[in-house]
Amino acid sequence: MANALSNFAKGELLKGNIDLVNDTIKLMLLTDSHTPDIDAEEYIDDVSANEVAASGSYAAGGVELGTKSVTVDDTNNRAYFDAADVVITAATITYRYAYLYKDTGTPSTSQIIGYYDPGSNQTVTAGTLTIGFTAPASGGALYLA
Repeated sequence: MANALSNFAKGELLKGNIDLVNDTIKLMLLTDSHTPDIDAEEYIDDVSANEVAASGSYAAGGVELGTKSVTVDDTNNRAYFDAADVVITAATITYRYAYLYKDTGTPSTSQIIGYYDPGSNQTVTAGTLTIGFTAPASGGALYLA
């Protein structure tokens, strides 16, 4: 399992061009045909050719995140982003990567934030797929340390 924050997003966050709480943030699922590159990937159109097919409640472009928050953890010297778990129903999907991005409505300007790699393909067949956001101690939230 791995989380990675894109180098482009680091700059965009510091410039104030990505607001994790108030912007529309989406999660897009990609197949194992994709090879992540945190140095080169900037916008969602850089990776969307490898998006999984729409299925069940998963539509092209991904799922919008809800109940977003950013918390500063002074004890562990980090800040983290959290959101409600993503639940995709009635789906048949195999994905390898879950990408977070700021959706502007235009793929060529929708900034990639980072991705989650569970380590291998994840499959659900005619069922429910839940991608959880959890506290950093569990390794599930996107965080800056």
